[in-house]
Amino acid sequence: MNKIDKFPLKRRHESKTDYDQRLNILKSDKPRFVVRKSEKHFQVQVSQYSEEGDLVVTSSHSNQLKEFGWKYSTQNTPAAYLTGYLCGFRAIEKDIEAAVPDIGLNPISAGSTVFAVIKGAIDAGLDVPAGESVLPPSERIRGQHIAEYADQSEGSEDTEDTATVSSDKIPEHFEQVKNNIKEYFGV
Repeated sequence: MNKIDKFPLKRRHESKTDYDQRLNILKSDKPRFVVRKSEKHFQVQVSQYSEEGDLVVTSSHSNQLKEFGWKYSTQNTPAAYLTGYLCGFRAIEKDIEAAVPDIGLNPISAGSTVFAVIKGAIDAGLDVPAGESVLPPSERIRGQHIAEYADQSEGSEDTEDTATVSSDKIPEHFEQVKNNIKEYFGV
């Protein structure tokens, strides 16, 4: 028995990569629409397989939304959607028309922020296959749930609003930032 039989690949051992899933994605010969989230941000990349290592064709980060006027958290559902929307336009600009979703080790949970990112790319015009049943509803994407929560907790003294605009205005702000992204790409 050699060392390879005894020890799994390092990234599999560290629970960072599911190589079976990755192989199935790579067999499609399409670019990957890679969605990764941390505690505070979303990172989205469109990458192409290469034997020397994956080539990142384009990417977007939720921090980049501030350039388009975003004033809220970069970890909520509207920010996830807008990050995917931005990456979708950037991919189309690089002549990428379709990509296969790669959500890594994130659990498949209908309506999650990971699928909000994918919905953003689809709405930008990138063909990323995803069933309607897993995509979040438009009210959630626009941040209506955040606005409703802000309205409910408005009288509470222990709530802290760190955003520079009121949380009950997030749906309107979302639409404005979405339009800013569209204008930037001439759509």
